[in-house]
Amino acid sequence: MQSSQSYHMFSTQNLTWVPQLKQSTTAVRLRRSPPPITAVSATTSPPQRRAHTLPPEKAEVFKSLENWATKSVLPLLKPVEQCWQPQNFLPDPALPFEEFKDQVRALRDRTAELPDEYFVVLVGDMITEEALPTYQTMINTLDGVRDESGASPDPWAVWTRAWTAEENRHGDLLKTYLYLSGRVDMLMIEKTVQYLIGAGMDPGTENNPYLGYVYTSFQERATFVSHGNTARLAKESGDPVLARICGTIASDEKRHENAYVKIVEKLLEVDPTEIQY
Repeated sequence: MQSSQSYHMFSTQNLTWVPQLKQSTTAVRLRRSPPPITAVSATTSPPQRRAHTLPPEKAEVFKSLENWATKSVLPLLKPVEQCWQPQNFLPDPALPFEEFKDQVRALRDRTAELPDEYFVVLVGDMITEEALPTYQTMINTLDGVRDESGASPDPWAVWTRAWTAEENRHGDLLKTYLYLSGRVDMLMIEKTVQYLIGAGMDPGTENNPYLGYVYTSFQERATFVSHGNTARLAKESGDPVLARICGTIASDEKRHENAYVKIVEKLLEVDPTEIQY
């Protein structure tokens, strides 16, 4: 969504994100701010939204696949104790202060030569990851697979919670690395994340898990590709730690993509007419 008068810009001199009234030739546009609520035209009708298009009998398909999901989807999750954590890649705050400062200084030295354009992409990736509450909310609107209690033992709900927990590390790590780099305006980034989560998202999946899981399959592929590209560019630009960070996140995204693709393939097998809807 866009405003006719303002949007946020990245200055390519120091990558400070500032509101601009009109486009500058020395800036790269990243995101436009949403219009004020009062700007809705009285003569324009909102698009008709389709919702809850899953017939009751189709919900039974997902009920019948619970044992399959337990055996075939949940194993694609990693136990917490086997998962990497953001601290594995970041300066150690438990070290004596001078040693911690040395690690931060080394991080800043590595990122100093990365081009501004790279940070525009990296910030976009980080903001995408930080909007995780929106994605979990979207999945929990899907009929037949939502987490009805917030702690449901059903395998679809277990997957969604554990997937969210794994994904949560991505934004935490990228945000902290960007903060320590000193290359971006964190205040404007944090405001953007708050705007984004507050705005919500309707991908048009109609509360239908057939459509929802097709969407998540493509979404995970997109993040896998993007993080893989930032990993390659970081390595080429002389920051092997950031390359490893982005590559590790890309690996997670690929594993999650495999899970969602597996679900879609199973739905094509047991109910091909609905998945082609």
